[in-house]
Amino acid sequence: MFQSSIVEKCKANDRAAQIQLYRKYCDGMYIVAMRFVKNGDDAEDVLQESFIKAFQKIHQFSGDVTFGAWLKRIVVNKSIDFLKSKKDKEVSLDEGYMQVVAEDDNWNVPAAISIEQVKCAIDELQDKYKYVVLMFLVEGYDHQEIAEVLDISESACRTRLSRGKGHLKELLKGKKYGAGS
Repeated sequence: MFQSSIVEKCKANDRAAQIQLYRKYCDGMYIVAMRFVKNGDDAEDVLQESFIKAFQKIHQFSGDVTFGAWLKRIVVNKSIDFLKSKKDKEVSLDEGYMQVVAEDDNWNVPAAISIEQVKCAIDELQDKYKYVVLMFLVEGYDHQEIAEVLDISESACRTRLSRGKGHLKELLKGKKYGAGS
């Protein structure tokens, strides 16, 4: 078991094991950071901060999930923290006005729409929707995990995802990509 033995060595502050773990995960985690921060230098900064935090908190890694999944959560959190600090303002939403939305798992778009067009449209979403859509669609988080990371309720997460999906469809239609409902 590569993962468990290397993680145990990292818990013992073995520098060679830390380098080995870093090399194994750095490329994949860089891609995760890039999905959020969109700038190579910023993604590298987020990546470095994420690994520093991971090694500082590695004793908290219990093995309930894979090390990669645990590290990915740190990278996503650090990416969002970075973006929030860059904006110098909090995006808040009064949850009192939210309603429970019906689950709509249909994320299909017409074949004429490219992945690149969808990515560009996601980038145009407001941050409060973009983060939820990215975490749900691209990173594979569920509503509970997204709610924990963003410090919102699960109902707010569901609402933001539903609204983000609606805005995404409108953006795709507006660009004459022909997205249907």
